[in-house]
Amino acid sequence: MKRRTMLAGAAGTAALAAAPEPGPADPHYIELNFWRLRNGSQIRRMNDFLSQVYLPMCRRVGIGPVGFFTNVIGPDSPSIVTVAGYPSLAQIEALHQKQEADEEFRKQAAAFGAAPATDPPYLRKESWLLRGIRSVPRIDPSATEPGRAPRLFELRIYESHNLRANRDKIAMFDQAEIAIFRRCGLLPVFFGQALYGSRLPNLTYLVAYDDMAGREKAWAAFRDDPEWKKISQKPGWTDPEIVTNISNSLLRPTPYSPIR
Repeated sequence: MKRRTMLAGAAGTAALAAAPEPGPADPHYIELNFWRLRNGSQIRRMNDFLSQVYLPMCRRVGIGPVGFFTNVIGPDSPSIVTVAGYPSLAQIEALHQKQEADEEFRKQAAAFGAAPATDPPYLRKESWLLRGIRSVPRIDPSATEPGRAPRLFELRIYESHNLRANRDKIAMFDQAEIAIFRRCGLLPVFFGQALYGSRLPNLTYLVAYDDMAGREKAWAAFRDDPEWKKISQKPGWTDPEIVTNISNSLLRPTPYSPIR
């Protein structure tokens, strides 16, 4: 019995060590969908479905904020990236149930998916679930302001070798780096710790710029920022300690995207 108790205690300790760090007191969640396409009619059909079927359904059942983006520069082009925000895990389930019960959506989605295997509407769909971090707990409401001119967006993924390193990178953003981003013109749309998806553990975020020149100016200011130079050398926060890979894609909002 003692041996069993010790083993159980060790297993419990290991589970606690591997558990994600608690997020914000009022965490919001972001669902990312990557729709992998091939050049040709798939691009038009996917945009028609998202703009004429999926977006109206989101508005009917209350899913949002939502955004729709084309992959301009990055891997797996052509692709469409969709973003949806939820105030809680319970609301994800509740709103997905409303989506499944929406007769108009079910009918149109069935027609969309009825294409033959030789000519599918898309190649693959990959879904991720993120939890907002403390300093950026939800999708920035200003991203959906009516009449906003479309901007350039950058989706960045910071992979770490374990959860401790992932937490340290998130702490670095929460305690200092987000403020530097804002000061230098890298405008946060969302920042989320990936709970489900690929390349775990990772921190995934979306930032916005007015245009490509604005992006170059913002990153130049960031690289030269004295506070950034200071914190990037802080023991425990250096890239070799907490980041194993960084990937990024440049995105443009579609004409129908509320996030723009």
